[in-house]
Amino acid sequence: MSFGLAGFLMAIIIVENRVEFVAIGYWLTAGTILVLLCAPIVLVVREELNLWDVKKRNLSHPVEIKVAEIERPLQCSSAVVPINNQKECVSFFQDVFKPPERGEDYTILQAVLSVDMLILFIATIFGAGGLLTAMDNLGQIGKALGYPKTSITTFVSLVSIWGYLGRVGSGFASEIFLEKYKFPRPLMLTIVLFFSCLVHVLIALGMPNTLYVASVLIGLCFGALWPLIFAIISEIFGLKHYSTLLNFGGAASPIGAYIFNVKVAGNLYDREAMKQMAAHGIIRKRGEDLTCTGVECYKLAFLIIAASTFVGFIVSLVLVIRTFKFYKGDIYKKFREQAKAVDAAESHYRTNGDAPL
Repeated sequence: MSFGLAGFLMAIIIVENRVEFVAIGYWLTAGTILVLLCAPIVLVVREELNLWDVKKRNLSHPVEIKVAEIERPLQCSSAVVPINNQKECVSFFQDVFKPPERGEDYTILQAVLSVDMLILFIATIFGAGGLLTAMDNLGQIGKALGYPKTSITTFVSLVSIWGYLGRVGSGFASEIFLEKYKFPRPLMLTIVLFFSCLVHVLIALGMPNTLYVASVLIGLCFGALWPLIFAIISEIFGLKHYSTLLNFGGAASPIGAYIFNVKVAGNLYDREAMKQMAAHGIIRKRGEDLTCTGVECYKLAFLIIAASTFVGFIVSLVLVIRTFKFYKGDIYKKFREQAKAVDAAESHYRTNGDAPL
């Protein structure tokens, strides 16, 4: 359903820029989009009905719940000294630099201070930061290179749809390749970063019509990046503190965007615009926006971004090497074992009528 919506929007944007719509055309388009937006509700309603049936069956067969006491580790403080015949407590900072095996549940500090997270964070800064800079400046790049206004509107609109397709496609593709061929997910991330380098080089060259291709690759690469990063975080560091680690990994994007968008692309664009104004003998008025035309406006900036993304590509390769053995193993084994334990417990409940937790 989501693919259908994305494909329909892409087709409508292209057609709208080539054919003049009448009022009935806009009404039909809006109606179709509303139907496609509401279509997933069918899935939600069906699932809720299934859950309601399960709930009614459980209510008709009540079970006795027995709660077992769970042993928890002792919390240490500087004032507490373990005594004989008492389990030794573990300090909060004691195992920060002694993380468990990959795939097990890391603590927040163990994950944040690990080499794997540092590598992933750097790769995300270079990869996501460069792509976000390209997306933010796509309209201005098209204007500087002399593209028609309708063309600029088209590829700026379509980049979001391509981003969605990249997000969904990389999620499905990486899962299929991992399950069938043990293809490491960090290697998929590395491939995305390599294509990101090509995107930035295309923009820097500024050849005729290359911005159409670049806009497609920008959307696909930026969309593909995030499912891979978040999946890698969950697989390497476990799910116990996933929400915190997910947000920590996502923080790399605005950092990269600030570096490349503001400090690199923004400053170099303004410098080239001032140079062009000086060459034409124009004095900039206070508060007046700077306008730059030609390939030189973004050429140096995107060459720097391409080189930085290539560094991210190399850094990502290091993560591939470090986690290669882990991904060649059975990374979902513990989840299958947990599922089997749950099934066995449910079978026990149905047979014996009690439910120890």
